[in-house]
Amino acid sequence: MRAAKDTVVSLRYELFDADGSLLEKADDPISYLHGGYDGIFPAVEEIVHDKDVGTKFEVTMEPDDAFGEYEHDLVRVEPRNLFPENIEVGMQFEGGAEDADDEDYMLYTVVDVTDDEVTVDGNHPLAGKTLNFVGVITGVRAATADELKHGHAHGDGGHHH
Repeated sequence: MRAAKDTVVSLRYELFDADGSLLEKADDPISYLHGGYDGIFPAVEEIVHDKDVGTKFEVTMEPDDAFGEYEHDLVRVEPRNLFPENIEVGMQFEGGAEDADDEDYMLYTVVDVTDDEVTVDGNHPLAGKTLNFVGVITGVRAATADELKHGHAHGDGGHHH
């Protein structure tokens, strides 16, 4: 079976930055619903389309094809007293404007802590980076009716969120 719309594609991958440094590696296959369901980068889905199990592939993605350009306005400096006492660089918090709806909240990473201020960054850590996605297709199967209804692949044993 080939990767086509409404199939579940499984693959192993490695993700590298433009300098060739390994950023992420999936030792266990990941699975996504193929065919425009936003389960994987569109550039990866495009190169995988109509390929068989065992096909190896590589795609270079510019920032707009991956995690977007780095947006300096997503960096915020907040008063220290708004955060827990044990705040540390690398911690993450969900936040947004005071009148924001739930869907307007985003994940912020703490990038600096002083006695008076905490600097948080709402950019994805890989925003602004050119990435090289190297993978191999390990499986292709027809999607179930439940997967199609929910718009994503389910793990072994059914629906998991």
